[in-house]
Amino acid sequence: MKKENTMIKFGEDVDGYTIPVLNEREIRAAAGILFVMMFVSIFSAASKGDFLMLKYAVIIFLTDLLIRIFINPKFSPSLIVGRLIVRNQVPEYVGAKQKKFAWLIGLVLATTMFILVVLMNSYSAITGIICLICLVFLLFESAFGICLGCRFYSMVYKEKAQYCPGEVCDVKSKQDIQKTSLFQLLIVVGFIVYITLTVFLFNGTFSEKPHDLFGAEKSAQIK
Repeated sequence: MKKENTMIKFGEDVDGYTIPVLNEREIRAAAGILFVMMFVSIFSAASKGDFLMLKYAVIIFLTDLLIRIFINPKFSPSLIVGRLIVRNQVPEYVGAKQKKFAWLIGLVLATTMFILVVLMNSYSAITGIICLICLVFLLFESAFGICLGCRFYSMVYKEKAQYCPGEVCDVKSKQDIQKTSLFQLLIVVGFIVYITLTVFLFNGTFSEKPHDLFGAEKSAQIK
């Protein structure tokens, strides 16, 4: 397939693929970068009431998505950094159409945040919910390779998405290594109960401020 030297284009032409595709590995890396940025800024706003970092993060997030969707994903700063990080890994191609749809959802969320947080300098339950949705979307993409926005593509366009990561679009039976037994599920439930009991029983003890093991802080105060 002949490659086009087009600046404004969504997806890249790769031999053996009938539609424009993107490299899922660099997308996941970029999602991880954006997740850390958004998580730190949201945590700062929630814990300290300092929204400065969040305002910059929203602007960066929105600008990055605008470049991806309306110019070319290969010019997106986060995707460029993601490409550098995974440059030694074999590409895993994913259909560009469903990714564009997913990023349009992100663009709507980022634009809403930009208006409410940056332009109107406000916060509310709406901004909190949007922040949570963005974090969930980015976490699932980066940690699990699951594009939640892509799941809605088939529902809206009434057509099957092509070239999905991990071949999740293809109907196939699970291999034994992919199956989860009832005993394994019970282990997860038991672990949750274990953590809950630990918090209930030791929360008071764990809340105590730790002491300086070697007394370095106390020695410094004496001097």
